[in-house]
Amino acid sequence: MNRLLALTLSLCALAALAPTPALAQQEAATLQRALALYDAGNDEAAAPLLYDVAAQTADVASAQKAQLYLAQSFARHRLPVSALLGFASIVNQGPSHPFQLEAVEGLVQMQALLDEQNLVPNVLAQAYTEDAKDRWVKLKPDTLARINYLVASIHQRRGQFEQARALLEAVPQGSRVFAKSRYLLGVVLADPRFPGRPGEKEALDKAALAAFQSVVDVKDPKQQDGQRTRELALLGLGRLHYGRGEYAEASRAYEAVPRYSTYWDQALFENGFARFQNEDFGGALGSLQALHAPQFAGAFQPESWILKATVYYYSCLFDESKTALAAFEQLYEPMLTQIKPLLGDDTQPTAVFDLVSGADTKRLPRPVYLWIRNNERVQGVIRTLGQIDAEKRAFSNVGAWRGSRMAPESVAALDANRTTLQQVGGTLAKSRLKEAADNLRTFGDQTEIIRVQTALDEKDLLAQGVDQKKLLTRQSLYRPKIPGADWNYWKFQGEFWIDEIGYYQYTLKRGCPARAQE
Repeated sequence: MNRLLALTLSLCALAALAPTPALAQQEAATLQRALALYDAGNDEAAAPLLYDVAAQTADVASAQKAQLYLAQSFARHRLPVSALLGFASIVNQGPSHPFQLEAVEGLVQMQALLDEQNLVPNVLAQAYTEDAKDRWVKLKPDTLARINYLVASIHQRRGQFEQARALLEAVPQGSRVFAKSRYLLGVVLADPRFPGRPGEKEALDKAALAAFQSVVDVKDPKQQDGQRTRELALLGLGRLHYGRGEYAEASRAYEAVPRYSTYWDQALFENGFARFQNEDFGGALGSLQALHAPQFAGAFQPESWILKATVYYYSCLFDESKTALAAFEQLYEPMLTQIKPLLGDDTQPTAVFDLVSGADTKRLPRPVYLWIRNNERVQGVIRTLGQIDAEKRAFSNVGAWRGSRMAPESVAALDANRTTLQQVGGTLAKSRLKEAADNLRTFGDQTEIIRVQTALDEKDLLAQGVDQKKLLTRQSLYRPKIPGADWNYWKFQGEFWIDEIGYYQYTLKRGCPARAQE
């Protein structure tokens, strides 16, 4: 990760230089002039001078001061990535740098401004040692809370759950990242790899449920990503209840995810499973009916068709089950064929990222393209790369910076980090693409299993002399139960009305003779 923060500035050898008194006076005067321009708000004039002092002066104290003010100048001039790199360079020098705490504050501010998910959390995780924790208590409370959350996210990715838990539990309720921290705490505690499972399963489950519920209950409008985090917490509640076999509670959580929100398609899909496990076959098909509406044509939900076929299979409605399997094959088998050429070792990850970050979806099926692109970390890379390009243009367009040493060397630093970020994005994108292909293969195999089992069951019914057509003809279809007086019943007639999507409920006949007689 150090490559991500490669600056062209280096202070390693400065202390070994021995300037003449005249040169030292000149450098001191340059620094004072730069600081006066900075104090006057003239960052365009101050930045090149600060850069020269930081890069050239033999006086380490002056260079360190110039380095901090240069990063702050970039921040004020709306160049957050350049500022981020400057602050990170200071943080990486450790406590020996007299302005490390100020740089930490600036680094966290730039992370919040960019919503950067890859560079800053890793820098902070490396710098946040046990000794640093004792020193960093002097930071602003909200800054320290953000650090705890960001570093915990790195521990969670690495499977270091106890460390993540301790940091997340230290985030106070008044912090703007409280909701995000509680959500991540729920994810950490619910992870099957968390130390203590399965022996402490019940206690950990209850703690995870409480963490998710606390996010749902947060009313503070200043919470960062508050609505999005609440929706994720509802999914977390649904998944944890589902894993505990509490299917009705899981459905209630999934149904609380707002209609047409970012995660509504995922909630519909998972609610289909919860309803199916709760033996509400009509409700399961209703969730899938909504998910298969034209409005979700861009959703990547291949397993939803497997679930639909399974629901029909358990009702011995074999023709309908085979129709669902055929729909899966028609929709998703061409996707697997299309993405296979991109999965080979000869395809560079950056090439996959270029496909995902661009607007051309011809080489990727649109649902797969959206599924990869909408990943939070991939989105973060795309945003940061866009900002890098904007800052490169700024260094070329500001008149006072043309011809300075700062402009080309700063652009070179941005280019170096841009290349590495593309590699990070490529790794994420290709991994996500491989996951999509693995899912399609797995569900393709499941279609064959269901198809074979359906054929065997049909053969058994024939051997028993069961006439399914007569069995089904004798049954009647009834309206689904109306939840309340403020609800209306409308028979679905092939049209998806926007205000009806998400409220579908099937009623099913059963083609299983044994269960019909019980």
